[in-house]
Amino acid sequence: MSVQYQIFVCGGIVPDPLQTLDPVTAPAGPALKNEMMLPAVLDPFAWHALFEAARLARSSPGSKIYLVSLAPKAKLQQVMMSVAQKAVFDLVVIDGPASGFTDSNAVAAALSEAIQSVPGLDMNRLLVFGGWESASRGSGTTLQAVGEILGITDQFQGVDDLRIESDGSFRILERIDGGKHQVSTCAGAPAVLGWATGNLPEPPNNPQIGMTNMRGIMPALQKARPAKLNAQDLSYTSVTLPKQQRETRVVDKLSAEEIAREIAEWIKKS
Repeated sequence: MSVQYQIFVCGGIVPDPLQTLDPVTAPAGPALKNEMMLPAVLDPFAWHALFEAARLARSSPGSKIYLVSLAPKAKLQQVMMSVAQKAVFDLVVIDGPASGFTDSNAVAAALSEAIQSVPGLDMNRLLVFGGWESASRGSGTTLQAVGEILGITDQFQGVDDLRIESDGSFRILERIDGGKHQVSTCAGAPAVLGWATGNLPEPPNNPQIGMTNMRGIMPALQKARPAKLNAQDLSYTSVTLPKQQRETRVVDKLSAEEIAREIAEWIKKS
């Protein structure tokens, strides 16, 4: 008999990648110019986690997906109009800033509290999914901190594949250097999985799924509690976009070690 998993997908919203971002200094600290006016999308890394959660839920009947998002609820409502058509889930909303100028530990605390507040939470069936990285909170530490707060020690990052074996254990492929994968085995839930790109294409829009989801999404947005992000010790000396710089030199008959040495020396001088 398959396990009925409770899959929590942690995913925030970010400005559409096609937009030009202009960092500014606001009264409350660093921000993006006209941030509330920028069109937003679900974090691309969280998309993969949601697709993989949907696949796992289909293969384990009775499983349930929760999408946990810390974002301004007005912007999140707009994003959910498209996300809701991709997979069946319950939305758990935390009303707060979506920018990358927040402390990952504070964000993790808010996400963990939201997960723990869900009625009927069963740690023996809990799986926490999310992006290995993030287009917003790109430190790559938020998901790990969520697992630590929840007391989950089985954590896997850079996951490309998850398979359930006949005995209920997990076979997990994690990315490592050299384009290879590390094969890990986990006895089962609870576990935290930070997804890389996975293996699944984007599902087609399903208006029926979207209508079903929206019946729960709207009340969830209305009941969203404001986030209490404690970042009093967090400060920024400056915020700027990365500078674009290109220096090209065509050579041949250089070993990999020589090329690596030149690149390292160039980085040090930059």
